[in-house]
Amino acid sequence: MLAFLVLFLAALSRLLPHAMHAVGLNITAVGAGLLFFGSRRPRWQSALAALVMAATDIYLTTVVYSRPFHVREYLVTWAWYAAVCLIGSGLLRKVTPLRVIAGVLASATSFFLLSNFMVWASGTMYPHSVAGWGACYVAGIPFYANDLVSTGLVSAALFGLPVLAAKLVEMLHSAPGHNQPLA
Repeated sequence: MLAFLVLFLAALSRLLPHAMHAVGLNITAVGAGLLFFGSRRPRWQSALAALVMAATDIYLTTVVYSRPFHVREYLVTWAWYAAVCLIGSGLLRKVTPLRVIAGVLASATSFFLLSNFMVWASGTMYPHSVAGWGACYVAGIPFYANDLVSTGLVSAALFGLPVLAAKLVEMLHSAPGHNQPLA
């Protein structure tokens, strides 16, 4: 149940900035939410997570941005959503700091590489040349940095707080006098 709540909050993190007219620079809980969902749910449910995020794409494109929706423009992104869940499933079933860091780097970096390539390859913002390709990636660096930070912070909370809470409970149970009856 917690994984579905996290997925719902990740979707909301995409929608709420627009609802409050405070659009940010790609600061969302999407990458971390997908990693967490993938680490806690069966692999086949990656498709469910991708569908939830796809619904946010459709809503943002048609309602918020008032643009026509073309499925072909989103197929790579939708595959990325499922792939991040699969990364979470393969990497984060056993949580260690190094695995969380690897998941964060894989999520944010793969999104940066894929999304900027698609902007360059399928759009008209940048010339279809090596210089245009480079300019597209350079323009995406601030978004990448924000995605890396937000994915890192949310992942640290999602994967680290339960470990910290368990250690705190263990420490409290092993404290001297803990098991002694009150007088």
